Amino acid sequence: MRQFLKNFALISVGLIAGIAATIQLSATAQQGVQLPLDELRTLSNVFAQIKREYVEPIEDKQLLTDAVKGMVSSLDPHSTFLDKKDFSEMQEATSGKFAGLGIEITSEDGVVKVLNPIEDSPAARAGLQAGDLITRLDDKPVRGMSLDKAVRTMRGTPGTKITLTVYRKSEERSFPVTITRAEIKVQSVKAKILDNDIAWVRVTSFQERTVPDLAKKLTDLANQNPKLKGIILDLRNNGGGLLQGAVGVAAAFLPADVVVVSTKGQAPDSKQVFNATPAMYRLSEPGDPLAGVPEIFKKLPMVVLVNAYSASASEIVAGALQDYKRATIIGKTTFGKGSVQTVRPLTNDSALKITTAYYYTPSGKSIQAFGVKPDIPVDQNKDGDPDDVLITREIDSEKHLRNKQSAEDKLIKDREKRRLEELQRIEEKNAKKTPEEKEKDKNKKPPELGSADDFMLSQALAFINGQPVKRSSSKLE
Repeated sequence: MRQFLKNFALISVGLIAGIAATIQLSATAQQGVQLPLDELRTLSNVFAQIKREYVEPIEDKQLLTDAVKGMVSSLDPHSTFLDKKDFSEMQEATSGKFAGLGIEITSEDGVVKVLNPIEDSPAARAGLQAGDLITRLDDKPVRGMSLDKAVRTMRGTPGTKITLTVYRKSEERSFPVTITRAEIKVQSVKAKILDNDIAWVRVTSFQERTVPDLAKKLTDLANQNPKLKGIILDLRNNGGGLLQGAVGVAAAFLPADVVVVSTKGQAPDSKQVFNATPAMYRLSEPGDPLAGVPEIFKKLPMVVLVNAYSASASEIVAGALQDYKRATIIGKTTFGKGSVQTVRPLTNDSALKITTAYYYTPSGKSIQAFGVKPDIPVDQNKDGDPDDVLITREIDSEKHLRNKQSAEDKLIKDREKRRLEELQRIEEKNAKKTPEEKEKDKNKKPPELGSADDFMLSQALAFINGQPVKRSSSKLE
């Protein structure tokens, strides 16, 4: 079974170039794909013009590689051409071990945006937050730099330093942060018992080891307290990962063999159904990695915590557990990445990561662009989350794939109306604050997930204990 791999965008420029007669004889043509000759002549002419007249000479290999990247990246935010370095970095990321700063990023308005600082990483310890914009890397401006080059600049030898210039929208200020690179070893599953009898399990990403690690954590929790009365699955800030990991995590809490997610696309092999069976979530190890998990976890009252940075594989898990009414979803509407990326090797050291299908929840609902809406919307902070209006989701991307099940234009217009209303409400509230209160807001740091200060987690605990829950006041929810 092929692996569906986590999104990390690469934005490049260029045009696919080539000679029409040569391409017509290629394997693509042999597969029955007819290439338009007039357009291919135009592209060939552009290639020749660049070679003859561009201010500096460019190697054929570089020009053609950039051209392929440009063609693929124009499709949607998640399709990319992976050259040797890109392919290697992707394999490192899904294995859970690489050298760098420890942040998941994307591109926004020509700069680098932090999607999620990986827990216990140099970036997290330096105070970087989801939503931060990186405008300079050392002395080099990010604007105009491709995202793959930005990734390579931030990665490097452990122990070396890099200075990021960060713009934080919520504070309307820029500031430098110097971070020492380190080997990033991502522990994707964390767990502990709260209030003596409620299990808290946090999955930070979906990797090759996630399902067996989850099985061990759940077994350990049951051994610590055989009389658990509830479980909280925390998927906040989880940007996704391997599809098999998502299927396995959902399977740990659902009846055997039920549908977890289905996919539909143009190619015949993109039409698949993934059930809660070992064959669908087993990766490198033989047998069923969930075989020893106590049955209690399929019956315990359950809450799933999500936020705007819960994406892709996280949304698969949340959507499945919500559809079967196995869990109550608490938090904020998720990111809305409901598409499948498949990695197709092209050579020994390059590949095409291309969007091949849409995800559908067990009830047949597409989460593309709109995400999973919580059953109970709850803020991350006790006094509200004013930064929510500044967060961009999949639907805000100019090239995002449209949700075929919804009248998207109307929904986007309605969302923008509510966003402006929320901005106005926050501005009116801020206008009444004293200078001291504004300074306090500026210095406030987001709570550590899983800590005593984690308000959203406290509301999940309250829900399981049958106590009132403070719902979000945000118009966006």
